[in-house]
Amino acid sequence: MLTQEQNKRLTEVGPGTPCGNLMRRYWHPVALSKELTGAPVPVRVLGENLVLFRGEDGAPGLVGARCPHRGTDLSYARIEGGALRCLYHGWLVAANGRCLEMPGEPPGSTFVNKVRHTAYPCREVQGIVFAYMGPGEPVPFPQFPWVGAPAESVWAAKMLINCNYLQANEGNCDPQHLSVLHRFFKPVAEDRTFDRSRDMWVVDPAPNIEVEDTPYGLRIYAIRDVGAEQRYVRITNFIMPNNSSFGGSSVVDPEVKKLPENTYYHFHWHVPIDDYNHWKYRISYRIDGPLDKAYCDSLIADDDMDEHFNRARRLENRYLQTRENMAYTFTGMGHNFQDHDRFAVESQGEIADRTIEHLGTPDRAVTAMRRVMLRAIDDVAAGREPLMAHRDENNPLAELVTLGETIPTTTDLRALWRERVTQ
Repeated sequence: MLTQEQNKRLTEVGPGTPCGNLMRRYWHPVALSKELTGAPVPVRVLGENLVLFRGEDGAPGLVGARCPHRGTDLSYARIEGGALRCLYHGWLVAANGRCLEMPGEPPGSTFVNKVRHTAYPCREVQGIVFAYMGPGEPVPFPQFPWVGAPAESVWAAKMLINCNYLQANEGNCDPQHLSVLHRFFKPVAEDRTFDRSRDMWVVDPAPNIEVEDTPYGLRIYAIRDVGAEQRYVRITNFIMPNNSSFGGSSVVDPEVKKLPENTYYHFHWHVPIDDYNHWKYRISYRIDGPLDKAYCDSLIADDDMDEHFNRARRLENRYLQTRENMAYTFTGMGHNFQDHDRFAVESQGEIADRTIEHLGTPDRAVTAMRRVMLRAIDDVAAGREPLMAHRDENNPLAELVTLGETIPTTTDLRALWRERVTQ
């Protein structure tokens, strides 16, 4: 368990807080590209109210929500070139925070050169707009394998989660919960991703968890006994400071085509809106060809998600749980893993009280992740660059490997990812 002070250090993300200072050393997703369809979009990230817009040249810009003149909301502004024209007095604010025009100033006034507005650099990659909200020049953009991949091999979506980001981050470092929370008793018609790989979670519900430090965060091994002197090893990753990668549901309709298990994987990126809510960005990547974006979209069907990216199953309706559905799923909350995960993390409260928890052996990766985060917070406080935010030329993601494989009990676990890196 954590002390109350440690819990605060890990969960408070506003400007000037220890974790907020850490988070601002990284690039974060702030919107899907498809959200920028015309008008400026109000967004809240890391406790800051901002406005995202696409300039007439197509480049995204992210600035403070309130006009630097008298505080009028810039999400209503006119877009002119690469700037926003405030509707109140006509100040023109550029994407870099410079004021370009102040129509009310007299001829010869130099006041326009003295005002700087909050503005953050943006980058658009694979249908997602990212921003760097830290000090100085941005750190290099992380070299995820999907960054330079063909557009047809990458799919992205997002959903709202009404709790602190850390709870969901911890769920990604908890392989044992797969044996319980996501357990299905038999296939249901709505679940086209059901296959026998889940049987391993049930056969051995107490995997051995091993963890090792990496340049990007943590490599997590979940090792399950499958008999005949073999074991199933699943390698997942915690990626500093709020991201993860792991295998999961197919990226094409399995009724049409069965893909080998290790030819695709997923990222879950938990971006704080504030201390009490966050966005879960989901990025799926197929290594060896195109994925089926229509199929991936169908897994978050329109009737399960509203225009605010809020799923139908949520706390206020008790996630639409029924005892009848418990004949099919352990939770009684339908077939979608996203709903199961949302229930598990939101029901802990807006910010979980980690002073009252009782961590066991399966929580080894959760405790390791917290230690990595606390060290990184201390690094920033001491003026050092934290993991995944160094400005040198080395790629901390060069050793990132995500896979699941049945191997003899005599096989060296570390050889699995090393072989994949050298392929």
